[in-house]
Amino acid sequence: MNNAVNDGGGAGVWSATGFRPGTKAGAGAGPGAGSPSGTPGGGDGDIWSGCWVAERLGVELVGDEGLGELLGLALRRNPKRAHLLVSHVLGKHVPQSPAVVYGYGFALGLRVRDLLGEDEARRAVVLGYAETATGLGHSVADGVGLAPCLHSTRRPVDGVARAGGFEESHSHATSHLLLPEDPDLLAGDGPLVLVDDEFSTGNTVLNTIRDLHERYPRDRYVIVALVDMRSAADLGRLEDFAREIDARVDLVTAASGTVRLPEGVLEKGQALVARYESEAQAYAGSQSSAAAPSSGVPDSAGREGQAAPEGLARPALRVELGWPAGIPDGGRHGFTPEHRVRLEGALPAMAARIAEALPSDARRVLVLGFEELMYAPLRLGVTLEKLTDAEVRYSTTTRSPVLAVDDPGYAIRTRLVFPAHDSPADGPGERYAYNVAGAGFDAVVAVVDSAADTPELHAPDGLLARLSAHTPSVLLAVVPSYTPERPSTASPTERPSMLPEPLRGPDFSSYAPDEVGWLLQDLSDTKLEAPTEEREEAIQSGGAHYAESLPVEYQPSDAYQELFHNALAVSATRIAQAVGVVTETVLAERSPRPVLVSLARAGTPVGVLMRRWAQHRHGLDLPHYAVSIVRGRGIDANALRWLAAHHDPADIVFVDGWTGKGAITRELAQAVEEFEASDGITGFDPEIAVLADPGSCVRTFGTREDFLIPSACLNSTVSGLISRTVLRADLVGEHDYHGAKFYRELAAADVSVAFLDAVSDRFDAVGEAVDAQVKELLSTDRSPTWEGWAAVERISEEYGIHDVNLVKPGVGEATRVLLRRVPWKILARAGAGADLDHVRLLAEQRGVPVEEVDELPYTCVGLIHPKYTRGATGADGKAVTV
Repeated sequence: MNNAVNDGGGAGVWSATGFRPGTKAGAGAGPGAGSPSGTPGGGDGDIWSGCWVAERLGVELVGDEGLGELLGLALRRNPKRAHLLVSHVLGKHVPQSPAVVYGYGFALGLRVRDLLGEDEARRAVVLGYAETATGLGHSVADGVGLAPCLHSTRRPVDGVARAGGFEESHSHATSHLLLPEDPDLLAGDGPLVLVDDEFSTGNTVLNTIRDLHERYPRDRYVIVALVDMRSAADLGRLEDFAREIDARVDLVTAASGTVRLPEGVLEKGQALVARYESEAQAYAGSQSSAAAPSSGVPDSAGREGQAAPEGLARPALRVELGWPAGIPDGGRHGFTPEHRVRLEGALPAMAARIAEALPSDARRVLVLGFEELMYAPLRLGVTLEKLTDAEVRYSTTTRSPVLAVDDPGYAIRTRLVFPAHDSPADGPGERYAYNVAGAGFDAVVAVVDSAADTPELHAPDGLLARLSAHTPSVLLAVVPSYTPERPSTASPTERPSMLPEPLRGPDFSSYAPDEVGWLLQDLSDTKLEAPTEEREEAIQSGGAHYAESLPVEYQPSDAYQELFHNALAVSATRIAQAVGVVTETVLAERSPRPVLVSLARAGTPVGVLMRRWAQHRHGLDLPHYAVSIVRGRGIDANALRWLAAHHDPADIVFVDGWTGKGAITRELAQAVEEFEASDGITGFDPEIAVLADPGSCVRTFGTREDFLIPSACLNSTVSGLISRTVLRADLVGEHDYHGAKFYRELAAADVSVAFLDAVSDRFDAVGEAVDAQVKELLSTDRSPTWEGWAAVERISEEYGIHDVNLVKPGVGEATRVLLRRVPWKILARAGAGADLDHVRLLAEQRGVPVEEVDELPYTCVGLIHPKYTRGATGADGKAVTV
């Protein structure tokens, strides 16, 4: 065996009396990643954070001179080992600079790469241990640079076969599972790099190698740890084991030493833990009927985090990260160098969204990861540290119970206790966050995976409530839990445990990533466009549904583009007022923190504008998503499932641009009713909030006037370059979102953001008018009269159409007829002015007559050519063309 430990450095003994230099040979203090000094919970000044335990139990830390800077001591409830080595640079129990945490792991990875050489490093696999070394293992893999990584897990995943498992002898929770998505990941014969935070008895590593070597024998293993803490009795075991399996085993560590334990220390430690926990419980009981401070037990026994007093808990602000689709949240199922490259490119934007959500006066910020989810929050913390002037620290929650003692000579100063919130396989139990309470953080960014974003997380005694008692601001960032695709043998009715995170710009749409998340699948590379006349014939003959194809995107002429910009300049103020009215109505009647869900795509610009109004007027950062709804097919049920998993359905407010005859209003109500029956998920309010409700179909609207909304004048180029949605059986499976295309090639003609900005610029000017109108609306009866539907039925019969689906009332719907369908004629209210200039121009270009009508409840109505065939003619007697 080749023992590749760091060279150089002094040695000594860390004990109750301080550091005593010695002569032990061993490792240097670290890999050059920075000093861990000043670590919260790591001791005050020159006081070693292990001297409290050392003084009471006679424990000594013997080893490298820098060892005490890397490690402190604590006590825990554990029948096998009472003391706990607490790392100051692991990012688990002690908040630390994320750059320091990441730097230690990365530097160890560089050393592994140098040890193996580039060719062998390329054939290697890096394996980290759950839960403490998942982030460390991943950081080592980054340093190696060429190798995929995997970490063990205590979370079984349905449908993913085990590739191995082992026991951790000294741990309170022992079973580790290996669940790679690629079953061949561990089957190669390249080096296996095993990473743990400490290398003590060697039992965990031996259990791992023994299990894997029987299945996947190889010639070389590399053990990586922050500290080598083997006793003299254990030093030879690894070398003997290497000879036994006939393989080379190398060891790479940042520092080395050992712990001297006097006789009877386990019993003394257990008694000490029992005594101080009893004091803590007694103190908590004595405060139950008094006005106790939120930070719990006496200083001599540590501080136990309490929930915020009733009525004072502040809800966490959810930050939508825009996590890249298809990138795993960590190494539970494997993480490749290709994944790493994609994540590197996405980190700056995700960290920027966190930075923007932080309070402007936040000077001390904690990024708090979640149990095995260490790498993703660590990398976000590293990037955030570069973006902000605040002092950023990083640590994670844990399932490991450790005694808290508020003493500068003890490594775990405070403890927050909260229930598990990821439905663990071993049942409910307590979870902990250490050295967070009382640490003076101005904000805490809790980062969890979507499997852990559960009601327990948001409960009055949950993690978020515990945090809110100790910091003015709590942010929540959710990383999608990556689940490998189910094997083909899975039941066809089995639903995947998680759905993809929303698509966001600039990868999908020209909107900023925080403006909207699209609960759609990207079909940009699929040919879906068909000539308008072919589509119309297929739709009317019953040969195809309108959502199974897309019309060819209309490219406006110079004259039409000029008309759009003129219309926008004239109507921006009126639109801004309608945006303000509908948003204020939603906030007053539906939810103080609504989740806006636009019906793609006409509703999307309106949803973005409502989100902007709430932010501009009230400082609210409202979540906003776009989903698909298809007439005759209903709303995307998978999108509803995702929304229900991430938000309270009662807060969901569906948004659309305008109502015509109310077909989508009825479609949504029916779809929600069917969804509740099929999934048992209730609480969604199917009433749509719209900018304009000329058909009198809804209660929540900005106006009931039928006027020109410029976003109705164009297609994708005013809607983030996104197509209308697609629902076709060969493209959209049972567990898929509906689809849409991103027309990147039309970027030069895109006016999506220009439209939003033109309206947003008028917000201040319409504020008083909005307040007056909202006050009036809230006191009036706004019950839908459905007069638009009655008018459509009358028109359908009067004009011999006999199909209400071919009658499209309102300026917006009539414009769509001219842009996407085969129009027959346009009915215009007598005296309608500039609101119909673009309609008249389009009608002229299409050869479609415009007929003025005196008694018309809408400004105009578009009539689709009834019983269309490709022999249909326009007003000039010629065949209708696109």
